[in-house]
Amino acid sequence: MIAVQFGVLGPLAVTTDRGEPVTVPGVKVRQLLADLLANRNQVVSADRLIDDLWGEDAPADPGAALQVRVSQLRKALNDAEPGARDLVESRPPGYLLRTDAVDAHRFAELADSTDADRLAAALALWRGDAYADVADDEFARAERARLAEQRLAVHERLAEARLARGEHDLVAADLADLVTRFPLREGLRALQLRALYAAGRQSEALDSYADLRDRLAEELGLDPGPELVALHRRILEHDAALAAPPRAAIVRNSLPAQLDELVGRAEALTELRTLIPVRRLVTLIGPGGVGKTRLATEAAREQSFPDGVHLVELAPLPTGATDVAEQVLATMDLRESAGASVSAVDRLCAALAGRRVLLVLDNCEHVIEPAATLVARLLRDAPELRVLATSREPLGLTGELLWEVPPLALPDGGDDLDTVRRSAAARLFAVRAAAQQRGFRLDGKTAPAVAQLCRRLDGLPLALELAATRVRALGVQGVVDRLDDRFQLLTTQQRDMPPRQRTLTAVIGWSWDLLDEADRAVLARLAVFRDGCAPQAAEQVCRTDLDTLARLVDRSLVVLDEHPAGPRYRLLESVAAFCLERLDDPDAVRARHAAYYTDLAERADPQLRGAGQQQWLARLDAEAANLRAALAHGGGLRLANALTWYWFLRGRLTEARQALTSPGDAAQQSRAAAWRIGFALLQGEAIVPGEIRAALAGDPDGRATWFTANAVLDRADVALASELLDAATGDRWTEAVALSTRAKLAHAAGDLAALEHAATRSAALFAELGDRWGRLQANDWVGGLAEMRGEHDRAIALHREGLGWAEELALWPEVCSKLSWLAWLAVQTRDHAAGRELAERAYRMAVEQGMPSAIVFAETSLGMAARRAGRLDVAAVHLTRIAEQGRAERQPTFYLPMILVELGHVAEQAGDRAAALALHVEAYDAAEAIASPRDAVFALEGMASAVDLPEVAARLLGAAAAARATAQAPASPVERDDTDRVTERLVAVLGADRYAALLAEGTALSPGQARAQLDG
Repeated sequence: MIAVQFGVLGPLAVTTDRGEPVTVPGVKVRQLLADLLANRNQVVSADRLIDDLWGEDAPADPGAALQVRVSQLRKALNDAEPGARDLVESRPPGYLLRTDAVDAHRFAELADSTDADRLAAALALWRGDAYADVADDEFARAERARLAEQRLAVHERLAEARLARGEHDLVAADLADLVTRFPLREGLRALQLRALYAAGRQSEALDSYADLRDRLAEELGLDPGPELVALHRRILEHDAALAAPPRAAIVRNSLPAQLDELVGRAEALTELRTLIPVRRLVTLIGPGGVGKTRLATEAAREQSFPDGVHLVELAPLPTGATDVAEQVLATMDLRESAGASVSAVDRLCAALAGRRVLLVLDNCEHVIEPAATLVARLLRDAPELRVLATSREPLGLTGELLWEVPPLALPDGGDDLDTVRRSAAARLFAVRAAAQQRGFRLDGKTAPAVAQLCRRLDGLPLALELAATRVRALGVQGVVDRLDDRFQLLTTQQRDMPPRQRTLTAVIGWSWDLLDEADRAVLARLAVFRDGCAPQAAEQVCRTDLDTLARLVDRSLVVLDEHPAGPRYRLLESVAAFCLERLDDPDAVRARHAAYYTDLAERADPQLRGAGQQQWLARLDAEAANLRAALAHGGGLRLANALTWYWFLRGRLTEARQALTSPGDAAQQSRAAAWRIGFALLQGEAIVPGEIRAALAGDPDGRATWFTANAVLDRADVALASELLDAATGDRWTEAVALSTRAKLAHAAGDLAALEHAATRSAALFAELGDRWGRLQANDWVGGLAEMRGEHDRAIALHREGLGWAEELALWPEVCSKLSWLAWLAVQTRDHAAGRELAERAYRMAVEQGMPSAIVFAETSLGMAARRAGRLDVAAVHLTRIAEQGRAERQPTFYLPMILVELGHVAEQAGDRAAALALHVEAYDAAEAIASPRDAVFALEGMASAVDLPEVAARLLGAAAAARATAQAPASPVERDDTDRVTERLVAVLGADRYAALLAEGTALSPGQARAQLDG
């Protein structure tokens, strides 16, 4: 027996059976050996070996050069072990290395086990990465990947085995390096979480989960499956029976980034961490400035809910506002329905039903009644929902757990340094003061004054932080001295006021008194803004400069936020309320505010149709609250008309319709009426053509006419849509967008020439204009053209490109549309698993965003994928629901014929041929009604599958084939599967010759003549 051992689990190694190393000379000889080992016991052709060794740099006589390397390899083996040269055999068309003495074989034998010791022995064979010294060579790539995957699988099985033996710390240690090297491998991460949890290291397990969640979001933009989310939830719930390794999911949330340390709330966080998952409603109550918002945010940050953790800031709403549900919808980025108008509360309940979400409703006190009403409804209709609220008073609901947020602990029992340092209030003040003055220290000299200040300010975090801003100018004792009279006054003369108002008002009033008259005027004017403002807005509306604003920021009366749209100035809620009462020229300031945002909207409108689209969308998003306030301050129809396109892109249909009823001059009224009719149609209102034409008579630039035509087309009114498109003339943008709608019409009619002209011209115009939303619209139909022509790979590439654009613009309705296109194409190309996964993502998003047309598109692919997978019952549920929607419309919808054909195939495959035939006939009639020859072809092919007479079936297939050729619409792979299935049955019944003759007869028939065969 030839005793030579080969090692590939690391750098290439050859030894004799006695363990003596075998020297393989030369780089090319070692490459040759590695190539043969990667394909051991199989013949590798000489041509392939030459290409693997030299590539494009082959020698003049490559065959001879290869023979030399083979001879050198044989000699090296034989020198080490006589007879070993025979391991390398010459077999046409190349060479073969005959051996099983490879460490990879031994590894495979040991790896095929559940025994921990054998698995550990398998891993011990590895000396590094497989084929490490030929890692860059293409021939070894597949083998390296296969072995690496096997190695990871063994690591996972070994971890499972050791967990079963209770070796939790050992598993956690072993997996630490692997998780670092393969941070996105969910199986490893799940095992690590189980090991850490079982070892009593719950916080590390939660940190590891958070790391995976963040990496997946940042690097792949993916949400993993539900299994790891379930594991994470069980860890949070301290599940003692935890054993199985679930998989992970990323949680989208709307929590702001942490900017500084939360001081003095460790015990509160510990208690809230356990309360939030198990109590339906927890309300943090306490005085203003006590830190309710900050505590709620940090407590929520430590939670993991599979469907999201969202901070809903109610402070931007005016006192007594009733649109709390709209604020929640906006925070969660839930798009308004384009179908029948429903209330915001109903939409929110529908979106949250069955979802495990944590809502943090912040600052409820000024909208307490509508907030309480909304929470009561949500808790009733969404049983998995959890609510964490902050308010100055309870919501007053059944099951509400009131959790009072106490002031920070004060120095207790003395002013000595050790006592003061133990106080949370003193620690917070010291941290903030040191940030303002680098030389500040909490020491024996400053401790007495700090203790006195903390007590006098009642340990309120906001008051302490405001006081800390003055340490640089006044020193600690100077701050204390200036507080004396003010706090004595408020405490002794206004005892009927709540303590929170006495103390916080004193702090704000004291800060106000430190300002000169000019700075006070600017601070008061800043209070008219909602949800902050950009520096330019502050300068113009407040009639100030950046130096003044900087002073106010330095005094912590104004907060400077970093925002994607740029820096923003913001007043704390209590400071804004304080300042509004001291605004001496409110009408003039609000008029400037309305004028500024009207001008901003008018500057934004053309940019939203060009290269600046993404930046201006972000800018208007940041100013949404100010834009609403400007409408209330007198912006009127001029502002509303400027915002119509923005509202449409963001799906805020009701907001647009309401604003477009504002007062304005005749020209503005006429323009508003033109847009208002389109929004009404999008929301499902039935409007007679005469009213539509009358409203559009005042359209100045053709854009509202196109907008209405597009809405009419969604209702399948082709004649009116075509009429309006003819009238939608204007600039190049209007031309481009009208062309995209004409492409949609041509796609429905199966007119490939018109589709190609309109889609490509629209795409070119939008590319010139830099409008990425417009390019998305054209991209739909350029991709649709490729799909109709059978160019599925190109269609997939186009829609993937469009998906990227939509995601960059945060146009979630368009993201949903692109996912649906890709799902459809996956089904058409027989990739049913991918089709189902994409369609499920699209369907979830469409439901969440409230998009009826997108729901139909996604659910169509779900039904088709289910039928192809043999799940006829599931397919029937999806397809029947869509068919019923289509039948309920005043006229056949574009999608109805295709859905009926699919339902017909479901019925036929389930054995009900009569029902199948009736559905296919109905589909044909619907296709005729909407003038869609492509859908008529589908129906003819469906009839052939269901009709009892084989002769008729053959002619129907012939007519369908002829119609396909005329329409230049080749069958997709899945469509061919259906016709092949029918053809096979007919050939078996009729014989090949008779079938061919009948098929030929059918090609001479028009679709209508073929349909008439059923009546004969």
